[in-house]
Amino acid sequence: MKMKNVVIFGDSYSTFEGHIPKEYRPYYTPTRPDIPEVRRVEDTWWHMLITEQGANIVRNDSWSGSTVCNTAYYGEDCSKTNSFICRLNKLDETGYFDDKSVDTVFIFGGTNDSWAGSPIGELQYSDWTDKDLLKVLPGFCYFVDKVCRVIPGANVICLINTGMNEKITQGYVCACEHFGINYIKYESIDKEHGHPTKLGMIQIKDEIKSRFFA
Repeated sequence: MKMKNVVIFGDSYSTFEGHIPKEYRPYYTPTRPDIPEVRRVEDTWWHMLITEQGANIVRNDSWSGSTVCNTAYYGEDCSKTNSFICRLNKLDETGYFDDKSVDTVFIFGGTNDSWAGSPIGELQYSDWTDKDLLKVLPGFCYFVDKVCRVIPGANVICLINTGMNEKITQGYVCACEHFGINYIKYESIDKEHGHPTKLGMIQIKDEIKSRFFA
């Protein structure tokens, strides 16, 4: 499998200040005192991966604290702010991908859906309503379906974090298999304050590399 032009849809795990859209919120920065290990963009999983593979980032669409579905922390409706669904819909509406050559898409989310206690719902593969997209599993299915339609022909890889609600984890696995996209269900990621350390970033990268780009 070859990788040249990459898009990432993510949350805090995939952010770094100055390398995501300016209005998005990063978690990793050069100066944040409580995360001393990941102070350089070169320490992130995605930067290490694209450097080793000779690829480039078309867009890193990652926002710290964001959910995939449209229910954020404290039950807030984020359908018009920062959910993965909202961000993808905005890109599609503006025709962002129409003139882009993208061969690889990484989806790395669900952690905040789990942490926020967003309503989980059930797997649903079509005919979504706005109410359905407030739930984790229907929202994820909608998102994957739309990624595959908006960026046709791309290799879509879903990265599934450790420590999430088990129903969400298993639902993600089933949805990936239904849509025929690749996925990694991580078993171990070194973390501090719930976020990958420098070692954790290496573990994320190494698993991707060994599975798909060895």
